[in-house]
Amino acid sequence: MLGRFNARLALYAMYFCVMGLLLIVAVVSWQVFGRYVLNASPTWAENLALVLILYVTLVGAAVGVRDAGHLGMESLLVLVPEHVRHKLEIAIHVLVGAFGVAMVWNGWILGSSVASYKLANIGLSEAVRYVPLVLSGTMVVLFSIEHVVALARGEEVKPAWH
Repeated sequence: MLGRFNARLALYAMYFCVMGLLLIVAVVSWQVFGRYVLNASPTWAENLALVLILYVTLVGAAVGVRDAGHLGMESLLVLVPEHVRHKLEIAIHVLVGAFGVAMVWNGWILGSSVASYKLANIGLSEAVRYVPLVLSGTMVVLFSIEHVVALARGEEVKPAWH
């Protein structure tokens, strides 16, 4: 059940990232066009591009956790016996999940503390910079739980797009 939900979540998150990248290209292109052709750079473009980069990178990194694309120590894991490797893999996913919890917790606190402030030139709350931290942290926790359950069952988590 969690595996199917996570697979769909990861797939839609990747679609979101692709759309975000296209939007970043459009915003930056408009900024360059405005600066060099119109000689009037749009003031909102840089801040919007920076916010979009946060969403794309953090959501994309969370999907990388599901596909076990995060930084790992596989070269060291192959040197240990199978029963130790299995326990280490579980420990790694538990630690990654704990990091996801820290992302959610701290992102929520930081976002709440700056919610009343506005981003310059785009009028959005400063909290929008911390929403991707909370979203990606939540996804990291879900994906880590899925990996721990799969390892306990002796299974592997299959990527969403295969």
